[in-house]
Amino acid sequence: MTTRIAATAHLEEALERDRADPLSACREQFHIPLTATGKPQSYFCGHSLGLQPRSTATLIDEELQAWKTQGVAGHFTGPRPWLSYHELMTPTLADLCGALPIEVVAMNSLSVNLQLLLISFYRPTPQRHRILIEASAFASDRYAVSAQLKLHGYDPAQALVELSPRPGEDLLRTEDLLSVIEREGHSIATILLPGVQYLTGQLFDMQRITRIAQQHDCTIGFDLAHAIGNVPLQLHDWNVDFAVWCSYKYLNSGPGAIGGAFVHERHAQNQQLPRLAGWWGHDKKTRFSMPHDYSPLPGAEGWQLSNPSVFACAPLLSSLDIFRKAGLQALRSKSVQLTTYMYSLLQEYSPQISIITPADPQQRGCQLSLRLPMTHTESKLIHEQLINQGMICDWREPDIIRVAPTPLYNTFEDVWKLVQALQGLLK
Repeated sequence: MTTRIAATAHLEEALERDRADPLSACREQFHIPLTATGKPQSYFCGHSLGLQPRSTATLIDEELQAWKTQGVAGHFTGPRPWLSYHELMTPTLADLCGALPIEVVAMNSLSVNLQLLLISFYRPTPQRHRILIEASAFASDRYAVSAQLKLHGYDPAQALVELSPRPGEDLLRTEDLLSVIEREGHSIATILLPGVQYLTGQLFDMQRITRIAQQHDCTIGFDLAHAIGNVPLQLHDWNVDFAVWCSYKYLNSGPGAIGGAFVHERHAQNQQLPRLAGWWGHDKKTRFSMPHDYSPLPGAEGWQLSNPSVFACAPLLSSLDIFRKAGLQALRSKSVQLTTYMYSLLQEYSPQISIITPADPQQRGCQLSLRLPMTHTESKLIHEQLINQGMICDWREPDIIRVAPTPLYNTFEDVWKLVQALQGLLK
């Protein structure tokens, strides 16, 4: 009876928080998937695929109509000419990155952008050719750096420096990471780390890591797939060399939509940096003259290859408008409140669950990663049962359930429902 009374009190608290939430109207701007019984799901998978803004279909339909009625003239006419379409996203992307407009560009996909920038920023020498990553890096990042090492004639088994947590721990300590850079920096050419670690949800101290890396003359880049639109970034002030991201997670641009890249302003005019070239990265003043000699645009745009797909850009444009109006600082504040509320409820109702994400909200994004006190098979069954109950989260091998209460569309009631469902299943 006491547990039931406490649960009712927490539900009332959750509902009161939702009523007082200044961002509650943002949820109405998204399509919330429904359960089989027609009720809204509690969708905690924004770390994998964000929900669709209601405005997305309108923007895509408008571009389809422009193509239908104007044909090729759509490149130059209408409210959003296709020729400069990607530039419409630049101001908000710059704000989300803490960057200057010249430092960001919407283009390609994350892995393509990573390869393009590694071509420029991984410049090995016999004395300094190693690449530093975390041992549990997302597979695509590992494949990319291994491919770059092989491209330059190095064996990843020897040239890859991998960082692991201490035995018995799940998180990488900043002091351990920095000590490796201090010790091995003389042989490291490039460092590639996540902004937010995809499995644990740990937010890396990008400013401090960048400062130490560059003291040892290492170029440094970040994979921001789980960071952009999730946590505040100041890439320009932190002096980061380069960064890449996808936009279908927290930026809600849809499966496989356009990604993006950051290149610091200090590299903007450096035409001596090796790079792969394509006509869309060429100087706009002479692009259509088709000169034989390549003259890259200054800044991040100079790494473009081809003109972007308008239909891959339109969904991102619709989502960025929501970010622009809501403001990342307000979203971050709600994100901290959501994860803190979930953390406290889990500790109260299900203390046997191990939360591997940092307890300090300033060291995490809007994700909590949970390890259940049971076998692999039993844990996966719990995850499947959560899905069946309309609690949409995901499973990552070997034993992690990832839950992301996203501030744009998740509620405190969603959090309460998830914890209640978990408690019931664990019983």
